Amino acid sequence: MPLAHLAIAVEAVGWAHPDTGLWGIYMVCEPTTIADMLHVVQKEWMRLCTSVTESEVARAKNLLKTNMLLQLDGSTPICEDIGRQMLCYNRRIPIPELEARVDAVNAETIREVCTKYIYDKSPAIAAVGPIEQLPDFNQIRSNMCWLCD
Repeated sequence: MPLAHLAIAVEAVGWAHPDTGLWGIYMVCEPTTIADMLHVVQKEWMRLCTSVTESEVARAKNLLKTNMLLQLDGSTPICEDIGRQMLCYNRRIPIPELEARVDAVNAETIREVCTKYIYDKSPAIAAVGPIEQLPDFNQIRSNMCWLCD
């Protein structure tokens, strides 16, 4: 079933902090599609761990760099960016350095990071609303790997 038919809204979220970070998926879906939606998301996570391609990474890097620049439109977003960077890095990172950091990422980097933080790890799940059709956590946990026993 196409993703568009499974969810009302899907958004990747991430926050960087000095010593840690938070990354995840926010999704809104009907109770009847929650199990299928979760399956699609987990399948994509496993694909990132094992078979993401260089062309996909190149496309994502271009999108990221474009969005980084678009977010700096106006004094308020620039001040927020400076504050966030000061909290995380104790300095403002120049745009050319940020672009160089993004450009240094390749498919192997993505696979390594995803394997370290996603593959065969227990996800944290929070659900609100009629969640009777949300799969049991043990089932969700078992879908966090393809080759695990």
